[in-house]
Order: sequence, then C-alpha cells, then structure tokens
Amino acid sequence: MTTLRSINPITGDAFCADFPVHEESDVERACILAEAAFDTYRAADHEVRARLLETIAEQILAIGDPLIEAAVRESGLPRARIEGERGRTIGQLRMFAEVVRAGNWLQVRIDPAQPDRTPLPRPDIRMRMIPLGPVAVFGASNFPLAFSTAGGDTASALAAGCPVVVKGHPAHPVTGMLVASAISRAVVECGLPEGVFQHLVGPSHELGAALVRNPRISAVGFTGSRAGGLALLTIAQARPVPIPFYAEMSSINPVLILPAALKARGAELGAQFISSLTMGAGQFCTNPGLIIAIAGDGLDAFTQAAIEAVQAAPAQVMLTGAIRDTYVAHTGALASHDALVTLACSVDSGDALRAGSYLFRTTAAQFLVEPGLGHEVFGASSMLIVCDDVGEQMAVLNALEGQLTATLHMEAGDHEMAQSLIPLLERKAGRILVNGWPTGVEVCHAMVHGGPFPATSDSRTTSVGSLAIDRFLRPVSYQNFTASLLPKELRGS
Repeated sequence: MTTLRSINPITGDAFCADFPVHEESDVERACILAEAAFDTYRAADHEVRARLLETIAEQILAIGDPLIEAAVRESGLPRARIEGERGRTIGQLRMFAEVVRAGNWLQVRIDPAQPDRTPLPRPDIRMRMIPLGPVAVFGASNFPLAFSTAGGDTASALAAGCPVVVKGHPAHPVTGMLVASAISRAVVECGLPEGVFQHLVGPSHELGAALVRNPRISAVGFTGSRAGGLALLTIAQARPVPIPFYAEMSSINPVLILPAALKARGAELGAQFISSLTMGAGQFCTNPGLIIAIAGDGLDAFTQAAIEAVQAAPAQVMLTGAIRDTYVAHTGALASHDALVTLACSVDSGDALRAGSYLFRTTAAQFLVEPGLGHEVFGASSMLIVCDDVGEQMAVLNALEGQLTATLHMEAGDHEMAQSLIPLLERKAGRILVNGWPTGVEVCHAMVHGGPFPATSDSRTTSVGSLAIDRFLRPVSYQNFTASLLPKELRGS
C-alpha cells in the first residue's frame, strides 16, 4: 500500500503517521457516492443546506488548537496567519449559509401567460437555477484552510446543492484530514447522505486526472499553477461530455504608480510595496509582481526605499521544497537576464527550505520585446518597469496577460490619467484597486477573485464572494406547468 507522510517545511522532517494514498478505485467509489447523494441533497430544504454550512463551521471551530498547530507545522506559516485563515474559512461558510437562505441565487424569472396576445399568445414561462451535480475541488498549497478542503470552492458548491469530492493538497494531509472529518461529522449531524462530501488524499497527478475524468463529476474548482490547471482543463474539455473547469492559475498583479502619487509619496510607497511583496514569503496569488512607473520626480525615492526594504527582509520558509526550488530557479534566471538589473535581493540564509526576496528593474522598451518577463514567479520577486511616458505605460499594459488584480496609486492630479487607464484595466483584470495593495482578498458579496486568462480559465466567474455560487448552477425554464408541478420557488403570480 502506498503511503504519504506530512513534511514540516521549516525542518524538512516528516512527522505523523503514514496516510494511505487513495487510488483510482477510491476515486470511483467517491464519485458513485456523490452521484447517489445528488438528488437527495439538491432536493433538501434550503434551511437544511444552510444549516449544513453552519454546522461545518462549528465543527471546524470545535477542533481547536490541533487544527491550528497542524496547519502551522505543515505550511511553515505563522500561527497568526493560520488563525486568521481559519476565521476566513468560517466566515465563508457562514456567508454562503446566508446566501442560501436569501434565495437570490435562484435568479427566479416569471413571464406569465398572455393568452390574448396577438398575433400569437404567449405561454407561461418560469425560470430558476438548479445545481449542476457533483463537483470536484482541488485544495491549494498556499491556503491550507481557506482555499482547501472547506474553502470557498467547497462552500459555494455545497451552497449550490452540489455534493463535493475534494482532492486534498499533499502538502498538508493532516490539516486536510482534520477538516474533512469535521465536514463528515456535519453531514451526519444534518442527516444527509454520506456522499454529500468525500475526501481523497494523494500526491500523484494521476489521482487528480482520474477525478476530473470521472463521468459522474459535473464541474471542477481548482486553485494552483498554470501548468497544473491547463493539464486538468484539457482533460475536462476532452471528456465525451465536457464539463466546466474553473481554475485560478497565474497572475502578476500590475501596480501602476502615477506621477503625482510618485512625487508625493515615493518613499512611502516603496516601503509599502515590499511589505506587500514579502508577506507570506510572497506566496499569494495576488502578490504585486510588477510595478509600472513613469520616470520622474519621486522614482528615485521609491526605488531606494524599496531596495532598503528588500535588503532588510529576512529569508522566509516556503510552503514546500518543490515550490522553493522552482522559485530559486526562476529568480536565478531573471538575475542573469540581459534585459534586467537586479536592484536588490535579501540575504539568503543558506537554508535549503528558505528563500530571499528579489527586486529587478527594466525599461518598458526591453519588457515589450521580452514577453517571458511577464510570467508569474510564485514567491517574493517583483519587477520595476520604468516608462518614458504614458504611451509606454499603456503599451506595457496592453502587452500583459489577464490578471486577478490591477492597482492604481494616485493623487488628485492623476485623476485624468487614471480615467484614461481604467477602461484598459477593466479588460485586463477582475479587481481594480486604488491606493491599496492587492494582497488580501475580502470575502464579501461584491468581491471578484477572477480575471481574464490565464488568471482564470473562465473570466466570467469568481472564486471568492457570494457570486462564486453561480459557477455550480445552470438555468432551467418551465413552460405551461400547472402550479402543482412547479418547483415551490416558481409558484404564485
């Protein structure tokens, strides 16, 4: 039997008992259970669905310190960060419980019959949204709680009425097991079928591929690398019946510092930028990987403050050895690139599990002829692009791929320039910020955590916020139904 052990990224040591690794036969069993549970779960009263989400939150809280300690040990992230992430996870579940009760996700539309309309009468037509079916969810490495077993994809799919099969991330099997057990207890407490939630563990790509390929899966939620997302997207599209694949994959989150803001607060912005860049060793999908500024007053102050902040930043533990190795390879390639100048790098401790921070600089002209410079580096690495004028700034933006976020730092004197940039930023990003930093994604109704490809595989969707439920629903119209046959939400005038 193949087994998996948890690795402490701070020490590199394995700990805890061996986990049995699931195989393709386990995928089949989980998907059979999910399909068997679907009709019962989707027909359950909305209050039952809402109560399940709230009970999951209660069960996760009831785990207490063992969950926090496991997540800290498996991720290398500080306790305060994990405690905050647990709070976010609980908040997401409770928010979706409120969404289910409110019922707006049904998007009910009613066109009453018009028998006397000429030249042809109109039949009675009513519409509502219904759940797609069992959903596969892939846990993320960088958020062991909020984007993993009970994360936003799981919460929104359960809210929609879809059973969930989670492929837990192999970097935190203990954390995933604790959360999965909490969800399973909640399912039992709410009197729902076992198949409403299933959890699979294993490091192989074949396990995830088998899950996406399984004909009982109706949609997929994924957070991870572009390579992993595209490989699974290809499988989802190549099935005899293709299915929606919602992937959050790659973003460098450009930050534009406009001239008046650069002149007024260059040094302050430089220090804030590095604080955002190095948070969590830069292992955020919203990390500010690109700074775009026009040469002028304040640029030197910004650059010097950023250099000093990078040099003062300690090397930090990365989530896994593989992630650290990839980061070192990417930053090494950038450091030797002819089109780049290495402005600063923090002192690497020499510890094979830690990595320093990097800040590079190039010109707009050089960036525009080197498209590979615009690819994501997962970690605390960023690039300053210096433009001669707003025309070059616009050209750089036009050359960028789709992004999760784009940020404008501005003063009153920059508003006219900002107005000209916003239409382009709307085409490039799912969230546009003013005078802030992209790290930190508020869980609320208006949030969009998505964007044009390759930030996501479907720019019409979000993986954070109440709109995330729409990914796992589809519309059905009911024509000329008698009231007794109509779903209860569609009865009435």
